[in-house]
Amino acid sequence: MKTILRSQELSCPSCVAKIEKALNGVDGVVTAKVFFNTGRIEVEHNPEAASADKLVEAVQRAGYKASVAPF
Repeated sequence: MKTILRSQELSCPSCVAKIEKALNGVDGVVTAKVFFNTGRIEVEHNPEAASADKLVEAVQRAGYKASVAPF
């Protein structure tokens, strides 16, 4: 499953690395890709192991605000 998150707090490339590292550390996450210019975060994951709420929490633990993008 792919979940799209949004964050408006990305101010430098190190932000990208921190968020990707935090998300890739969540059980069930296959890949996490952060797009610095748009604040878009794409996460491929197993929804049974890593819910959207867990993904948002991981970004928050890394020090950034995030929310699930509306479709």
